[in-house]
Amino acid sequence: MGGEGIRDHCGVFGIFGHEQAAELTYLGLFALQHRGEESAGIAVTDGNQMNLHKQLGLVGDAFPKSVLRSLKGNAAIGHVRYSTTGSTTLSNAQPYMVDYSRGKVAIAHNGNLVNAHILRSELEAYGSIFGSTSDSEIFVHLMAKPSYRNISEAIVGSVKRVEGAYSMTLLTEGELVGIRDPYGFRPLCLGKIGEAYVIASETCAFDLIDAQFVREIEPGEVVIIDRKGLKSYRPFQGRPRKWAQCIFEHVYFSRPDSKVFGENVGLVRERLGKILAQEQPADADIVVPIPDSGNFAAMGYSKQSGIPLAHGFTRNHYIGRTFINPVKEMRSFKVKIKLNPIPEIVGGKRVVVVDDSIVRGNTSKSRVKLLRRAGAKEVHLRISCPPHISPCYYGIDFPSREELIAYGNSLEQIKEFLGVDSLGYLSHEGLLKAISFPKENYCTACFTGSYPTKIFDQMNKFKLETGLNPKQKVDA
Repeated sequence: MGGEGIRDHCGVFGIFGHEQAAELTYLGLFALQHRGEESAGIAVTDGNQMNLHKQLGLVGDAFPKSVLRSLKGNAAIGHVRYSTTGSTTLSNAQPYMVDYSRGKVAIAHNGNLVNAHILRSELEAYGSIFGSTSDSEIFVHLMAKPSYRNISEAIVGSVKRVEGAYSMTLLTEGELVGIRDPYGFRPLCLGKIGEAYVIASETCAFDLIDAQFVREIEPGEVVIIDRKGLKSYRPFQGRPRKWAQCIFEHVYFSRPDSKVFGENVGLVRERLGKILAQEQPADADIVVPIPDSGNFAAMGYSKQSGIPLAHGFTRNHYIGRTFINPVKEMRSFKVKIKLNPIPEIVGGKRVVVVDDSIVRGNTSKSRVKLLRRAGAKEVHLRISCPPHISPCYYGIDFPSREELIAYGNSLEQIKEFLGVDSLGYLSHEGLLKAISFPKENYCTACFTGSYPTKIFDQMNKFKLETGLNPKQKVDA
């Protein structure tokens, strides 16, 4: 429950034209901390020099006052990370900065390149030396091609080589760059604070620093900001539009106060809960959310069903999301102390538990046991998305399909494993019904096994699995 078994992706932030660039980036990363708790970093430039500080751990731990004071400049980018490609080491923490023939460049990346292994092998064959195992470094090597005459040409040329999900910020000594892949898998927003431009994964980062939301950076768009202002490039113009925005951003990842893909996340989750109540009713006394990701869906379920909402779990807010710690033993320890049921609320009650997802099922099973021990008479589990049957290759480190409890197991088998009185998932149709925009705009591969791009394995071979059509074509 609570996105159990899912490893998060990342959050990016950038600002250009503000004398307190590092401090505002620090605050922006605080707002995006939910997108990754493994490492944090900030690169800053004053137009002549670029400095970088990054550290494993939380934003607050990574940037004491003395470090922030040393990061001088009017432009910066920042990153919070959970690894999806590359191991948990400081060398893989971002921003990633290099010094090459055109000067220093730093990159912060949210997403995953599905052709990373192919590109890395190609670059190494031509003499490139990599300092990390992160796929984000590949983009910097692509930009270093000698024939590129300027930053815009280097970026436009490089984005045409990579496949997959990438919402990026780049920083040079004179420019801030925002890039979003043509599928638009991950969100990326543009804002302003005074005359300074701001880029962030989610609008909640703008709210914290009193920046004004301007618009989303569009799928397939590159924005380059310098002292002259903002220029927009569209390297994929003329290519048939094929958006694949990750619908799980609405289900779980994004903060409920953010506006993502044109909609407020909290309101979408409430609609998910209402539709879930219509599709999967239960005869019960109270509706109990799994905090925090189940709160809005539970509210919708309660409103639609008429069953009172009760906060039957209390959350220890000093414990991060259970899946974010990459060490298995520590993750299981956190599962035990993150949530605690309140016997006076759930005791003797027929309880509808509303959560966003079940992945492996182990965390959900432990929560059900806790509710039983607290005296719940019945436990009816309702999930505000369809069953996960396929891994994600676009920046969310879902387990292999064999580890997914819904892969190869019937609803009855899952119910028995979890120890619940009933189990109900939201349908795929119900999920898409909760979204205001055309369903063709979204990626639902983790629920269907139908991927919008080709997927390659580490041997650079086309990967055939989980329903992917081997004849599926990707626009060049």
